[in-house]
Amino acid sequence: MGERGLAAGRDMNVRAVGGGLAAGRIDGGVHFHAPARQPAGLPHQVGVVPSRAMSFQDRAETARLRAAVEGGGTAVLCQVLTGMGGVGKTQLAADFAHRAWDEGAVEVLVWVTAVSRSAILAAYAQAGEELCGADPSDPERAAGAFLAWLRAQQRRWLVVLDDVADPADLKGLWPPDSATGRVLATTRRRDAALTGQGRVRIDVGVFSAAEAVHYLSGVLAAHGRTEPPEQLAALAGDLGCLPLALSQAAAYLVDQAVPVADYRALLADRTRTLDRALPAPGGLPDGQHDPVTAAWSLSVDLADRQGPPGLARRLLELTALLDPNGIPAAVLTSQPARTWCAAGSRDEQSPGGESPRRTAAVPEVTDEQVYQALRVLHRLSLIDHTPDTPARAVRVHALIQRTTRDTLTSDQHTTCTRTAADALFQAWPYIERDTDLAQALRANTTVLTGHAEPTGCLHQPDAHDVLFRTGRSLGDVGQSAAAGDHFQHLTETTTHHLGPDHPHTLATRHNLAHWRGEAGDATAAVTALAELLADEIRILGPDHPYILATRHELAHWRGEAGDPAGAATALAELLEDRLRVQGPDYPDTLTTRHNLADWRGEAGDAAGAATVLAEVLDDAIRVQGPGHPHTLATRHNLAHWRGEAGDATAAVTALAELLADEIRILGPDHPYILATRHELAHWRGEAGDPAGAATALVEVMADEIRILGPDHPYTLTTCNAFARWRQRSDQGTGTPD
Repeated sequence: MGERGLAAGRDMNVRAVGGGLAAGRIDGGVHFHAPARQPAGLPHQVGVVPSRAMSFQDRAETARLRAAVEGGGTAVLCQVLTGMGGVGKTQLAADFAHRAWDEGAVEVLVWVTAVSRSAILAAYAQAGEELCGADPSDPERAAGAFLAWLRAQQRRWLVVLDDVADPADLKGLWPPDSATGRVLATTRRRDAALTGQGRVRIDVGVFSAAEAVHYLSGVLAAHGRTEPPEQLAALAGDLGCLPLALSQAAAYLVDQAVPVADYRALLADRTRTLDRALPAPGGLPDGQHDPVTAAWSLSVDLADRQGPPGLARRLLELTALLDPNGIPAAVLTSQPARTWCAAGSRDEQSPGGESPRRTAAVPEVTDEQVYQALRVLHRLSLIDHTPDTPARAVRVHALIQRTTRDTLTSDQHTTCTRTAADALFQAWPYIERDTDLAQALRANTTVLTGHAEPTGCLHQPDAHDVLFRTGRSLGDVGQSAAAGDHFQHLTETTTHHLGPDHPHTLATRHNLAHWRGEAGDATAAVTALAELLADEIRILGPDHPYILATRHELAHWRGEAGDPAGAATALAELLEDRLRVQGPDYPDTLTTRHNLADWRGEAGDAAGAATVLAEVLDDAIRVQGPGHPHTLATRHNLAHWRGEAGDATAAVTALAELLADEIRILGPDHPYILATRHELAHWRGEAGDPAGAATALVEVMADEIRILGPDHPYTLTTCNAFARWRQRSDQGTGTPD
């Protein structure tokens, strides 16, 4: 399954005309059969073509390769198969070569393991000797003779350059263009030098889920084994559908006679490194020499030597703890990430195995250096870097991630995890205009948390800010139930790691109660907050900011539970304490004034609520600025209470102006905007346009279903409002029931 292992020449079939063939190793792993001065009989094969792998899996790339290379007059003369180590590039090339030979599509087949320039020259020299009598003692001249021979041929030939390590090694050595010749190269590199001049790249990825299951079931069936398809699909998912890993896992299953479910448990064991879980005790399959964990080591070493020493490796370590499906560029260029990279290489062994030494630190890593290091990792197929999708600019295969994590010591893992958390938090905008970015940040935090929870390193010394930010982000985009679930889990982990009386444990309980209320259970929020308040007073004292915040939240949910007058009374008492402890311009004081006005309005004093909110708005603009979300919320509620006080036209005007500002500041899909559009539609109806209200609410409802889902409370409220305004429109009146 592995490219390097398949070309090693053990237990492989050699096909050629003539007898007396002997396999020999020339210059670091290039194999030839070498008849003594045999003239070029045809058909003729030079080099050892790897045998077909056990249970070779036909895949999409197989058809693409054959179609491109065998396309008659429109055929591509040179194809370059590129991809990360372990995706089966050599297998695809070997399968194509075998098919071409067996079907008589080629008369001369030359297989070269192109791991270095000297290896390529030696292979060409041997081919020159066999095919045109060149003197192999002068490799440069013999190689030139071979290339000239190819150029002059009317015979059908195929040259396979397997495992090209460096595009520079092929300078002047690419086989010539020929109407009868084809070239197929495999490489992990994605340098521009490998394409152009008639060479076309084919990106080779992992198996599809169906291909992976088919492969596993085929290998097991060949050994009399069957396993439930769902277990095979789960194992394929565990291994990221990587062909090399699947091959070695299948060999392990056969050799050890263990069920797939047991093997998956072994893979999931975080105390066991990947190289202890994958090698087959009975030997690696398909002539492979190295376990899957070695598939990328040379590429990592090469990447680490390019640019500032250690930079590429440090970036790979950071990405190893984040979401394999996409890491935002802003995370990897953040100050915490650049500081991590600037720490330089980790301890390395000195030559000869002497005591460890530390390489020089990388000073002042810049955004440009990070970008260049990502490009190096991309060119070596260790990551996929797509700068034009900044929200998910970097993707890394899960097994490369695990192999990288396995190299970290416990202390390094902790430090890297905290750095990744710092980077995520710094990259997270306060206002989430970019929904793709927000979703990616949440996904990355979820993955990071999974790696951190066994050691609790994101709770050392306190619960990391990014854990709270993730929950708030879920709530801010309308996923109140998901936010509640997040804080339920966070409450449990924080209690476990920090204890029930730690301030961050109290903070998680506060957030949990809030999002339970937002999800529709105001009574549960009241009960939880009352219990929390008692604990906070016992632990923190009466004037602690946490206690003031809990009193505020408790008053709000009492109002939502049906007691607006009680909410207003509690907030009035709280306001006195906030003014005494925090002062009139403290943001939380402004929020309490705002909510006090709202609950007075709910208790029946709409005009008084509007008057107070107008005063709060002036102070909010002065203290927080006109674009702050709290300022926008104050404008929203002021318009609402002006409408409730009898001036529907003023409400419509104010809300239309607010909507334009919110779209500019928050982006079109923010829940604040959905609420403003709903409110604007309502007051248009109240102002005498029930048909316009119904039309606007249909549009709001469609967006709420798309953004929040059909069962979200906001969506259901809009649905009911639409039904009422449509009924009023049909009846010719502007007042809904």
